[in-house]
Amino acid sequence: MRGYFGVGVERISKPMNAGSIFRTAHAFGASFVFTLAAAYPQEEGRRADTSHAPGQIPFYSFPGLDFLVLPEDCALVGVELTEEAVELPSFRHPRQAAYVLGPERGALSAGLTARCAHVVKIPTRFSVNVGIAAAIVLYDRLISLGRFARRPEIPGGAIEPLPKHVFGAPKLRSRVEQFRAAPPLEGPEVD
Repeated sequence: MRGYFGVGVERISKPMNAGSIFRTAHAFGASFVFTLAAAYPQEEGRRADTSHAPGQIPFYSFPGLDFLVLPEDCALVGVELTEEAVELPSFRHPRQAAYVLGPERGALSAGLTARCAHVVKIPTRFSVNVGIAAAIVLYDRLISLGRFARRPEIPGGAIEPLPKHVFGAPKLRSRVEQFRAAPPLEGPEVD
């Protein structure tokens, strides 16, 4: 899968939830994890994070929104149950993204929501545990951007093998490149 992603939590209050989110992010191949305006005692969170994600991938602890720094071209994606949010099954995940989830019994701050390039919601009847929400979003990213065999038409049907990837010819991106690469025109020579 091309691209990268990170996962963070804002103002989370339970270290076990943060630890669970970081372990899940690590399992799905996150490039980094972070906290924002949250106290995260890693020794407590490690009871849920048995992979010790902050010891395996970069971990950032930002004291507030003004300190949040993401890689260039990394889209911040808020996960929040609001009317305006895009439902996850209809969302196109950015190749470079940082997903951020809010606190237990709360919501993403207005400032963070305003900074998000996208806000998505899981179409459930009510809010689920923040750790479960992170796992659902990351699984959706995996099946949306990963390369997997097509699902069978009926339950228990045969799974078609994934076709071998074939590299094609280079694709020209601009008219100038197309003009330069075009074969010379045939016709009478002009002096």
